[in-house]
Formats: sequence, C-alpha cells, structure tokens
Amino acid sequence: MSRRRASFAARVSLLIAVSVVAAGAGSSLYAYRNQAAITSASAAIPGKIQAVAPPPLSVKRTYFGLFKRGVPASYQPVTDFTRTTGQRPDIVLYYSGWGDPFQARFAGWAAGHHAIPFVQMEPRMVAMTSIIAGYSDGYLRAYARAVRAYGRRVIISFAPEANGNWYGWGWTHTPPRIWAEAWRHVVTVFRQQGAGNVTWLWTVSRDADGTGPLKDYWPGASYVNWVGIDGYYFEGSQSFRGLFGPAIHAVRALTRDPVFLSEVGVGQVAGRASKISGLFAGIRENHLLGLLWFDVAQHGGFYHQDWRLEGHPAAMAAFRRGLASMPMWRQKHLTVAERVATRAGRGLPGAWAPGR
Repeated sequence: MSRRRASFAARVSLLIAVSVVAAGAGSSLYAYRNQAAITSASAAIPGKIQAVAPPPLSVKRTYFGLFKRGVPASYQPVTDFTRTTGQRPDIVLYYSGWGDPFQARFAGWAAGHHAIPFVQMEPRMVAMTSIIAGYSDGYLRAYARAVRAYGRRVIISFAPEANGNWYGWGWTHTPPRIWAEAWRHVVTVFRQQGAGNVTWLWTVSRDADGTGPLKDYWPGASYVNWVGIDGYYFEGSQSFRGLFGPAIHAVRALTRDPVFLSEVGVGQVAGRASKISGLFAGIRENHLLGLLWFDVAQHGGFYHQDWRLEGHPAAMAAFRRGLASMPMWRQKHLTVAERVATRAGRGLPGAWAPGR
C-alpha cells in the first residue's frame, strides 16, 4: 500500500479484452478445501501431475515475516537484519513481476535459514481477463512446476490489495468478479501441475479511503488457505482497533481461515515504540498468525516513511518484547552457533540447502 501507487495499462486492456470474459469464465475450476485434499483428489483432475505435498503450515503457532530491499537477488539483507537485531524471520517476502520465474535459488537460501519463502505475484501490464482466458497459462504452468520441484512450503499471493484503488487490478479499475475469477484460475493452474506445497494467502488492504468492500473480492473458501491484511501506522492517532479492526471483522464474516498481517510498518511520526506494543497486543487479542514487517526506508513523505527497526533502539526493544509475547513463536532467540553462522554468511546449523 505504502510502496507504490500507479495506474496501469490493465484498465485499458480490460476494455479491449472484455470480450474474452465469457470464454474464460467457462474454464475448468476445481475446488478443494485444504492442502491435503489436493493430493488425495489428484486423479479427479484431467492431466494433473501427481505430487506429494509437504505437511500444511501450522496454524497453532505464530510467525514473524520480513521484507528487505535487495531480495530475492541476495539473502544478505535478511542475514544483516538478523545480525543487527538478533531476530531471525521465519517468513521472507519478495515481490514477483509478471513473467518473472520462481526464484528457486532464493527459496533455497530461505530454507537454509529455516524460513518460508513468500511470493507476491504482481500482474502488472496484463489484463485479468487475459489471465482468465488462459493466455498466461504457459507461464503459470512453468512457475507451478518450479514451485513443485522446490518441494517445501511456499506462500503465494496473487494481485494483492485488490480492494484498494492504487493498482490496475484493483477497486474502480477491474471489476471484483473478474479479479476473483482470475485468482481462481491461477490457483487451479497450480493445482493441475501438482504444486500442492503452496499455501494460498489472499492479501487485502485494511479498510481506508480508496478501498472497496472486501466481500466483493472473496474468491471462495476452496481457493484460500490464509488471509493477509496489509496496513501501516502513519500517525499517532491510529490504534490497532482503528487500523485493522474493520478489516478483521469483514474477513471473519467471510471465513474462519487464519489471518496474518502480511505487510506492516510503523512510521516515526506515529510514535513507534508505543504503537509497536499495541500492534503485538492486537495480534494476541485477535488470535492472528503473526506479522510481516516491511523493513524499508522510503523517505517519501507521510505515506512513505522510514519503516526500519535498525537504528531505532526503543522501537527495536518494543519489537523484541512483542515477538517474545507471541504465543508459540519458535524463534525467540538465536543460539551461539546460529549467531556465528549468520555472521559468516552461512546457513544455520542443520538447515536444508539446495542439493541436500
């Protein structure tokens, strides 16, 4: 939300491609309630590649995710964060442009540091109707096969924050029913390729000016595993209840799927330490899966502040306390061996590495 606001050619392409909606809407869509059902029901999908999925991600614990500039080309920004702060993320995000391949090398680095790769697929410069009609299926099949070959859990979201008006695929630019149909098509193509190791995270923006009703973008329970809500603290008057409460309420009217704060930051203008404490209190009180911190310095005005924890001792102390307070968080502290390995730029002891 705070990173980019631009208009896209999708709004023009939508008008050009509207005639293919009817054809695309009739494409085969197969519904499964959870990841385990994908493997057991694989024979029901013509042409689906058999694959054994790893166990689903636990929803009886909480997660700390991170985004740093420089990924996925390098994992060094993440290890630098860990070395500086002593906090090791167990989910690491990168944004994937349409047409970009799955970053298997980065996923291997993440696994080597006991982290789950999280991909936000951003369909810039392509119409949702084109995706529905199957014109991107070759790309999606190749991507899905690469994810399947990786073999470990991957979190994927597609066309995020569609209820906001700042993306070409979003509110006022692309009809919600078209967006939802495109989401279902993408999920179906992945399942047909046997990519049962994907946890599908439906990412929405917190309710604010310029957002549409969340329910209009709901693709259906069979196509979603987790729900992600993005939101930022820009000013001191904001509270967890005011920032995230309406979106959490709207989501829980649609589904009982676990909710994860999938992109969060607290700006310096907001009063960081106190807001971070309230952020973690809200996570606990609302029984959320955790949060992903957008650790980037933007320096672009009120809506693009410096969101980094590094260099801000009070904010970092509040963040550490918050992580320690999250129930069942497995990575509160690094061992001495892990600290040594991290400083040396190696994977953590006993971690998976490509080829192992």
